[in-house]
Amino acid sequence: MTQDNRSRGAGMLTRRGALGALALAAGAPTLARAQASWPSSPVRLVVPFGAGGAVDTLSRAVANAFGPHSNGQPIVVENRSGAGGTIAGQFVAQARPDGHTLMMADLGANAIGRVLQPSLGYDPATAFTPIIHLVNLPIVIIVRAESPVRALDDLIARARSRPDGIPYASPGVGHVTHLAPELLARRAGVRLTAVHYRSGADVLRSVLAGETEFAFPSVSTAIPFIRDGNARAIAIGTPRPVPALPGVPAVSATFPGFEAMTWHGISGPAGMDAGLVQQINAVFRSIITSAEVRSFVETRQAAEVVAGTPAEFAALVAGDIAKWTPVIREGNIRAE
Repeated sequence: MTQDNRSRGAGMLTRRGALGALALAAGAPTLARAQASWPSSPVRLVVPFGAGGAVDTLSRAVANAFGPHSNGQPIVVENRSGAGGTIAGQFVAQARPDGHTLMMADLGANAIGRVLQPSLGYDPATAFTPIIHLVNLPIVIIVRAESPVRALDDLIARARSRPDGIPYASPGVGHVTHLAPELLARRAGVRLTAVHYRSGADVLRSVLAGETEFAFPSVSTAIPFIRDGNARAIAIGTPRPVPALPGVPAVSATFPGFEAMTWHGISGPAGMDAGLVQQINAVFRSIITSAEVRSFVETRQAAEVVAGTPAEFAALVAGDIAKWTPVIREGNIRAE
């Protein structure tokens, strides 16, 4: 090849390279705009329970802080209660995976719903994209102030002394505050009998009236009654201390490895783009770790802020399915 031919060939390669670079450069802003455009329409945050409860309070605290991240779009909290949260789960599972329909995820609707309801129309294990684990809400075993039970060992001894065990109050089949006593019963080798009520308020009334021996409610639900001296906290469900209940030991101090809590996070329909998931994760991480929102959930709900990665949230969900499935099946627990 002559020098002229080599020069012409090099020039053609250079021009092709330049055209390719221009094409990439032209595409880069388009990709950037696509990623930066979320949300491009109003975001629907579906809540699996009614207004006024703990998950609704959390959802609205997060939504109220969404403005700086909204790209000019609102976020609308939509309560779709019923069937243990699975009505909301079914709705979100069928939504377009474009990031504009999200769910405040819950154990029942987003993890163990199919185990509790074998006829459920979706499988929580595959129907969602876990985006971010926002918070843990600790739970606590309480008895009424007049009870002779002053520690977890007393409670277990009381259950062992009765052939039929002892009754405890639950706000509904399959809720973590129902499953946690069942897990405790398995670990302790005792019989505990669930008495189901319609709400957390009814659960507290039952315990304080002596209708049931104990309950395992959220700390935020129980703490007003603990502080006014009407209830006694004897053990917490998480192995980590709860600042709102200094000195109250963990169940795991007696039964190593025991852990039970309510958790909430953000999930979307299955099939969401990985880049979009990371972007939404970053937005909600910024919100939940902001000083104002963190202070609110820690003070009002005794929450532990997590703000993890999508992979960590997926691992939590999978772990809870594995943990609670044998408890549900061996206890013949059904929500249908």
